[in-house]
Amino acid sequence: MRTAFIDQLIKEAAVNDKIFLLVGDLGFSVVEPFAEAFPERFLNVGIAEQNMAGIAAGLAIEGYFVYIYSIANFPTLRCMEQIRYDICYHNLNVKVIAVGGGYAYGPLGPSHHATEELGMLRTIPNMVVAVPGDPVEAKAITTFSARYNGPMYIRLGKAGEPLVHAADAITEIKLGEILKVVEGAEIAVFSTGAMLKYVADFINHNNINASVYSFPFVKPIDQGLLASLLAKYKKIITIEEHQMSAGFGSAILEHTNDFLNDRILHNAPAIKRIAIPDKFFSISGSQKYLREAAGIILQTKDFE
Repeated sequence: MRTAFIDQLIKEAAVNDKIFLLVGDLGFSVVEPFAEAFPERFLNVGIAEQNMAGIAAGLAIEGYFVYIYSIANFPTLRCMEQIRYDICYHNLNVKVIAVGGGYAYGPLGPSHHATEELGMLRTIPNMVVAVPGDPVEAKAITTFSARYNGPMYIRLGKAGEPLVHAADAITEIKLGEILKVVEGAEIAVFSTGAMLKYVADFINHNNINASVYSFPFVKPIDQGLLASLLAKYKKIITIEEHQMSAGFGSAILEHTNDFLNDRILHNAPAIKRIAIPDKFFSISGSQKYLREAAGIILQTKDFE
């Protein structure tokens, strides 16, 4: 996903001379093409993510479309205060790009696991939270971000994620859009982020008659479409590489409750959340190994 992001950002920067990229002393072998193409709009601020957020805010005040880029936990958990006060409070045009969300950097241990930031960021006013499911979605969201004026968080995978959508299936994406991946019967899986390929493969390999939807936005979510999906299915399964508390599944439950209170819905489907339980996994290993250890898996009995 990170390659899809940087490739598309270069295309956007070629037509928008206000796009500026800041990195926190990483991204080598990924960001060099941008730095070479636009050296006057690229800066490595060093291992100083809080300072990077402040610099981004200053550049945004001067009219730049600023992107800050680092391993997922560093530009988020480390500088949440700067994101809240410097960027979101002033509604500035800064995009926080996190590479390696969830357990993508699993071998480096809990210090590099980003599994709480969606919940933290979606509570901050003015912040859009985007979690593309594959490189096609990442490319479309990058294009969207270059035209969106305001704070935005984009959680990417690490590298090498396979395509789920056809390469040219999504040319543009709308704020809050929900994407249908598989059409099925009375049960639907709502997936966000890099779990999408796993979900689609599980449904296909087990010949399960269920729908699959990708949610490239955790905040906001298209209210009209979400309400129609909640009315359509008898059971919803949400799955995410994030803590169960305050994450994507929580957002779906909140919207469902609000729809019921506002009489937009008269009945709610059963909703099962699959996410990380309320604990740290103080182990190192592959992303797949950590997902399984945390119980972020589907089972055929979920569809009975």
